[in-house]
Amino acid sequence: MTITTGQNLPDATLAQMGDNGPEPVDLSAKLKGRKVIIFGLPGAFTRTCSAAHLPSFMRTKPEFDKKGVDEIICVAVNDAFVMKAWSDQTGAGEAGVTLLADPDSSFTKAIGMEFSVPAIGFFDRSQRYAMLVEDGVVTHVQQDAPGECNISTGESFLDAI
Repeated sequence: MTITTGQNLPDATLAQMGDNGPEPVDLSAKLKGRKVIIFGLPGAFTRTCSAAHLPSFMRTKPEFDKKGVDEIICVAVNDAFVMKAWSDQTGAGEAGVTLLADPDSSFTKAIGMEFSVPAIGFFDRSQRYAMLVEDGVVTHVQQDAPGECNISTGESFLDAI
């Protein structure tokens, strides 16, 4: 079942690269008492994710700040090493967007956003979505149709909230 407005996000442990390698990130603890945007995409270094989706949130970060958003988090079904390399290559971290890995797709599956396309090597990847989460509760969510990157972009999501 796909996550909807009014639901609590499930407990999840994501990952990010720390000084000594991959480190766990307790998502529930990270969201407690905060207003956070989480957006998901199929994968680091993929064409649309790199050229459109991630950059849209990098561009709109200052406008989300004005709306009281504490953090913008990008989640992809990749490992922490790949997400760190992608952050470094795109400048996402410097732009204020946090990239977190969902290496086994457990979070993505728990919110009902997984998809697979075996022909291109995508197994249990994330669909494109953006959600506003306040103190762990989804207050707004937008999900793109397969193959599209329209309503889950930073600009579209900014207009919607």
